[in-house]
Amino acid sequence: MEPKIKIQEYSYNLPQERIAKYPLEKRDSSKLLIYNKGEISQSVFTSLPSFLPHGSLMVFNNTRVVPARLFFRKETGAVIEIFCLEPVNPSDYAVSFASSECCSWNVVIGNARKWKSGEVKLVCDDPSSEAAKLNLRAELVSKGDNNGSIVRFIWDGGYAFSEVLDICGRIPIPPYLNRDTEELDYERYQTLYARIKGSVAAPTAGLHFTDDVLEGVDNKGIERETVCLHVGAGTFVPVKSEYISDHKMHTEPFEVTLSFLEKLCSLEEGQKVISVGTTSTRTLESLYFIGVQCIENGKPGPVEQWEPYRKEYSYTMKEAIGAIVEYLKKNNMDKLVARTGIIIVPSYKFRVVDMLVTNFHQPQSTLLLLISAFIGGEKWKDVYKYAMDNGFRFLSYGDSSLLFRG
Repeated sequence: MEPKIKIQEYSYNLPQERIAKYPLEKRDSSKLLIYNKGEISQSVFTSLPSFLPHGSLMVFNNTRVVPARLFFRKETGAVIEIFCLEPVNPSDYAVSFASSECCSWNVVIGNARKWKSGEVKLVCDDPSSEAAKLNLRAELVSKGDNNGSIVRFIWDGGYAFSEVLDICGRIPIPPYLNRDTEELDYERYQTLYARIKGSVAAPTAGLHFTDDVLEGVDNKGIERETVCLHVGAGTFVPVKSEYISDHKMHTEPFEVTLSFLEKLCSLEEGQKVISVGTTSTRTLESLYFIGVQCIENGKPGPVEQWEPYRKEYSYTMKEAIGAIVEYLKKNNMDKLVARTGIIIVPSYKFRVVDMLVTNFHQPQSTLLLLISAFIGGEKWKDVYKYAMDNGFRFLSYGDSSLLFRG
């Protein structure tokens, strides 16, 4: 049954000056809040490994943010912003990024009222630049509300579309930073371990990790594994309905390898799963319900928003994940590719994740609801009050926390 939760109950006062507009000079010098069984303390992120249990499994999201914001100009002079969300034709990310002449994407259009049809050209004031030589154009295929528009991109020169974005696009930093993308964002709004292109927002919990911290994790005898969930623009969509049950959650594509799933199945009693970020958490928890689908339907499918709340499931984590492993092996597949629209709110029962590394999230957001569900009850209020009272910086470029499941 869908929980009846008023979003107003998950609000707090966040002054503008507490939102970190820029990252600290050193990634791992951010503050670290530790919450464990009602006890709250603080440290610095460099010391994170010392708080992690030996022999745990730490899971990172290795998606890479793409320069998804493009600016075009009509013949009239009007500037049109196109924010690429997800490939349509071809629909596979890797194939679309490898396209060398044209491709179509689902997009958000800025200044959309000025563009009703026809073709627009890339804003480019230097005719000798590499961007100008690409002669990038955009053609309106269909126009919809919010995220529903489809645009076809055409360019010259035989470049792959991923190269076109690298040359012509801008990194889409969060709108609440209230500033334009700057040079430092191309490096700092990206994790050190980012590999697979596709996100339009960074999995920001990972922005604090440095080679030194990762070495500390290794030295603690903790295994590192990766999943890939491409973060969509929906992560910034505020909850506008009075009740969370009326909020439509965005869906995102993700993939995990067979070898990773086998590792999850082989965890021994007492070994903890540490998730780096809410995106990794949504991926890991979605795996349980995909496993249930494999058990009950014989095959995996997308995880619907309220699927976890509609009935009680008695399968263990190993039974569910084991069913995915069996399905992949039976079909000679080395990875699972799926989609999830899962929403994690209070009353959710966690099946996979034991500890969570995450930043501090916006008031009345689905991410704050996830935190509340993870540590239990209204404990999130104690955590956020402590952070506010002790000078922590908030949101994407802000400080970090390590939360033990309640």
